[in-house]
Amino acid sequence: MTTDLAVRFEAVQDRIRTAERRFQRPPGAVRLLAVSKTQPVAAIAALAAAGQSAFGENYVQEALDKMAELAALALEWHFIGPLQTNKTRSVAEHFAWVHSVDRLKIAQRLSAQRPSALPPLNVCLQVNLDRETTKHGLDEDAVGAVAAQVAALPRLRLRGLMAIPAPTADFVAQRRAFARLRLRQEQLIAAGLALDTLSMGMSDDLEAAVAEGATVVRVGTALFGPRR
Repeated sequence: MTTDLAVRFEAVQDRIRTAERRFQRPPGAVRLLAVSKTQPVAAIAALAAAGQSAFGENYVQEALDKMAELAALALEWHFIGPLQTNKTRSVAEHFAWVHSVDRLKIAQRLSAQRPSALPPLNVCLQVNLDRETTKHGLDEDAVGAVAAQVAALPRLRLRGLMAIPAPTADFVAQRRAFARLRLRQEQLIAAGLALDTLSMGMSDDLEAAVAEGATVVRVGTALFGPRR
C-alpha cells in the first residue's frame, strides 16, 4: 500500500472509532464501505491487503472488470449508484448488496434475476430526503408502501435505508437530515420490518451520520484522495 493510502485508511478508521466513542455507539457498530468507483485495481488490492473487505461501485461494467481482476480476493461488492433496468441482471448476479433501490420495478427485477445458488441479495431503499431533482431516491412518503412490497420479494433481503442528503458544512443540519432517515427506519421497524442497516454518511459528514445511527458509511475521497 502506498504511504498516502495507508495514512488515509488509518485516518478514516480513526474518525469512525472516535465518533463511535463520542456518540456512545458500540465499538464496531459502524462499518466502512470503501467507495472505489474510478479507482485503480491496485488501490483496491492494497486496501484489501490492509483488511478492508467491502467496496462500493457506481458503474456496472467498471465493477465487473474489477471483480474479474480481483477474483482471487474475498471481497464483498456493493452497488451504490443509480441502477437502470437494463443493468439489473448483472448486478443481481455479481453483487452482494445494492444500496440504491429507488423504485419497486428495480427491486422486482433484482429478485427475479438473482441466481438461486446465491444468498438473497441485500438491498437498501434510497430515500431522496430533500426531493433534489439531481438525485435519485424515493420520496419519504412513499417509503413505507415500497418497503413492505420489497420485503416480500423472494430473492431479496431488505436491510434498511440509504440517503445522500443535500451537502452542508453545518454539523447540526447534517445531523438533522440523518435523524429524519433514522426516524423513518424506526417507523418501518415498528411496522414489523426486520431492518438493521442505515447506509448514510460520506467523507464530509460521517461523524454526523454516526451520531444519528449509521451502520455503514460510504467513504471515497477521504480514503483515495480527490477523484481524477
